[in-house]
Amino acid sequence: MIKDSWFTIQEIDIETYAISEYGHWEKVHSFLLVGKEKAVLIDTGLGIDNIKRITDELTHLPIVVFTTHVHTDHIGCHGEFEEIYVHEGDSDWLINGIKGLSIEQIRKDISRDITIPTPETFNPDTYKPFQGVPTGFLQDGDVIDLGNRKLVIYHTPGHSPGHISLFDNKSGYLFTGDLLYDETPIYGF
Repeated sequence: MIKDSWFTIQEIDIETYAISEYGHWEKVHSFLLVGKEKAVLIDTGLGIDNIKRITDELTHLPIVVFTTHVHTDHIGCHGEFEEIYVHEGDSDWLINGIKGLSIEQIRKDISRDITIPTPETFNPDTYKPFQGVPTGFLQDGDVIDLGNRKLVIYHTPGHSPGHISLFDNKSGYLFTGDLLYDETPIYGF
């Protein structure tokens, strides 16, 4: 398994990896799902360090990025990948940024409560979240075939207008982005 100074890599099974950033107060998790024909990276982390150097060690397959939602801590390394998909409800945020969220606030949030050394390439004073046009859109009910596993897209708005969750039919895993947290109550209305 890969040892890294910033990322913690956990093999969930031989085709599924959690790539976590425990040194930041948000404790961000991205997930790499390896199929037979391609791989999907669910979110790209904070962008404090380059997640692509980790995914490139885990698979040689083409990697497509699926975005659970367009908050800074989930799109940090989007610029490292050629194919990025998002729900249309979050596309304006990806292209133009979140209205009312200043760059000063983003930089303050990205640099606070960091508990391990950051890479030399990270400078919170010049940090800029990814902005760009997505390759395409994910819709509720879409089924994405990775060759030997299928992902079903569920539109789960609330945390953001275009928040999605992804269900892996093969493993039974449900990837929920920030829809669910492990230590907070769940309110189902």
